[in-house]
Amino acid sequence: MILELKDVHSYYDKSHILNGVSLSVAQGTSVCLLGRNGVGKSTTMKTIMGMLNPGEHCRTEGSLLFEGKELAGLKSHAVARLGIAYVPQGRHIFPTLTTEENLRVASREGVDGSSKWNLASVYEFFPRLEERKDSKGDKLSGGEKQMLAVARGLMQNPRMMLLDEITEGLAPLIVDQLAVMVQNLIAQGVTILIAEQNVKFAMKVSSDCYILERGVIVHHQATNELSAETRKQYLGL
Repeated sequence: MILELKDVHSYYDKSHILNGVSLSVAQGTSVCLLGRNGVGKSTTMKTIMGMLNPGEHCRTEGSLLFEGKELAGLKSHAVARLGIAYVPQGRHIFPTLTTEENLRVASREGVDGSSKWNLASVYEFFPRLEERKDSKGDKLSGGEKQMLAVARGLMQNPRMMLLDEITEGLAPLIVDQLAVMVQNLIAQGVTILIAEQNVKFAMKVSSDCYILERGVIVHHQATNELSAETRKQYLGL
């Protein structure tokens, strides 16, 4: 397993958000974390990335192993340096930089010295971004911003990507395009953990899913075996 969470608890001040979360992601697969809004999906991502700052009265307990290395206690930049790229909810691209400047600022070699993902390969994968390379970030459409956010993560040549609610606020046609994009990334060997409310999207792009409810994993199953009854019980669908 490339990533293993074992009995992870996360707190914001006195609020206990994650309560004993355990999950695993195998190399070269796509795993989805499903659940209604506010159940702890984004907190799980931030916990992995070391973003729960003790100085802000946050803390994490439990074990988070990435390629056998313990992430608990590491700062975000140290986690990123190990090879994890985080695409946060809300995209957070630089609005006053051009598309290409947004990509260049994230560019670096992988932990193994690889540079598979560079401007040329990213533009080949996202031809729309090349068309918009001179446009400022705040002039891009919602779909283009999301493509840029994912592309910026790829420019880090990561061992693994965390995609947090990347379909949020996007039209169904754009969501379908993102599904194809994620499927293509998986086919190229990129390991992905996705936090999503969009179950239809998640079922297209993941092989395995965990369902969160109030900070607890309440169900784990192969995505293609997820029944309508289970979706209704835990996700209200």
